[in-house]
Amino acid sequence: MNKLMWFRQDLRLMDNQALTAAIEAAKIGDSQVRALFIASPEQWQQHSVAPIQIDFIERHLQLLAQELVEVGIDFELIHVDLYQDITTTLTQYCIENNIDAVYASEDPEWNEIQRDRDVQSALNSISCDLLLTSQHCILPPGSVKNQSGAMYKVFTPFRQRWCQHARQRQWGLIDKPVAIPTPPSASQKSSLQLLAPKTSSGAWQAGEQVAQQCLKAFVSQQVGQYKEVRDFPAVAGTSQLSPYLAIGVLSPKQCLVALLSEFPDVLVDESSDGRTWLNELIWRDFYRHLLVAFPRLSKGQNFKHNADRIIWSNRQQDFQAWCEGRTGYPIVDAAMRQLNQTGWMHNRLRMIVASFLCKHLLIDWRWGETYFKTKLIDGDLAANNGGWQWSAGTGCDAQPYFRVFNPVTQAQKFDPQGDFIRKFVPELAHVSGRALFQPLPMVRKDLLTGDTYPAAIVEHKQARVRAIDVLSVIKAN
Repeated sequence: MNKLMWFRQDLRLMDNQALTAAIEAAKIGDSQVRALFIASPEQWQQHSVAPIQIDFIERHLQLLAQELVEVGIDFELIHVDLYQDITTTLTQYCIENNIDAVYASEDPEWNEIQRDRDVQSALNSISCDLLLTSQHCILPPGSVKNQSGAMYKVFTPFRQRWCQHARQRQWGLIDKPVAIPTPPSASQKSSLQLLAPKTSSGAWQAGEQVAQQCLKAFVSQQVGQYKEVRDFPAVAGTSQLSPYLAIGVLSPKQCLVALLSEFPDVLVDESSDGRTWLNELIWRDFYRHLLVAFPRLSKGQNFKHNADRIIWSNRQQDFQAWCEGRTGYPIVDAAMRQLNQTGWMHNRLRMIVASFLCKHLLIDWRWGETYFKTKLIDGDLAANNGGWQWSAGTGCDAQPYFRVFNPVTQAQKFDPQGDFIRKFVPELAHVSGRALFQPLPMVRKDLLTGDTYPAAIVEHKQARVRAIDVLSVIKAN
């Protein structure tokens, strides 16, 4: 009987527990390993998966197919419409290919968990097992609990307990599989194409080796200065590994092991230069643990129940101006244009634009979350949902509802020379001094060159007072 590796959000050979388990099981039974990716374009559309991310996935599937052939594993791409169609398709595939075990990595999202339950039931009916490994987090969901055995609702104690658990583990990586006897059908698939809308992801290099090189370079050369430079969007101070993590070209455990190789005391010493980036990895785990512990987060619901009482204004014209980078606040507009043009946005800017949408414009965070998903190359439900609810004040351990980012002071602090603003808002390229950061009370053609820049759609002080009043319904939580 043969074994099947079902790739999902783990498009790599290195440190892939499910793939390694499939190969080891095949060796014991002297059987073959096949590999499969099931695309579901209509489901992706329902989940607002960005065309640039779909293109990035396609490029990695093509590389993955080549790498699998080199280790003797045949790879196939199958299309279905929706997750509900996977059950029948996968069951029939296993029957036709004499497969008695399917290996895959767990996904934390609610729809994906339900998909796997349905698949498991169907496979069991044909005496085939679905064997899932937990590797989308560094520590598995449910493994970091408070003294009552429940999921933490505050990050700091979660982080402290997380570090305690992490210190007790050995952090070795699983090597790339060695070559196994090549099945007669193994051949390189030359035209693996996803039948879904795509936009070019060519600005990002593809490949597992590329991702590992980027990780190594970042940890060895930049992590030491990460705390000081990470908030400045004009500086290349962040890892920019999120697109690779989102589709599993890198595992989060690989990130931790690389960090430990340069900063071996990072789990113990809070003053370690690697600690700030470690905290980012722990935040990633935190949001994924929350997604599993509280399935309503996958369903677009507020974490804080009192937030259901918020009366959002949801003015369509304000939302459209925000989407297009026409709010009249230079740092907000530059950030949104970066997203629209590149499919990526600096993390500090994600907080600024999210706060602006939810608090200055009083637009439901779910509108912003969905728009981000349609654009981001690193789209990830747990991180996207967690970040948006944090900014809106509706989430777990969120920013207080009464804290409203001032986009002018944020720009002055984190883009002090205006380099980022000028890059993405060329209308302001020749504006200097404080005027570059200020919203214009009216269209000032004397400050501009070329296209005119819009007046501010809202006044900060008035918007702040209004936001605190409307969002105050959260405080009873």
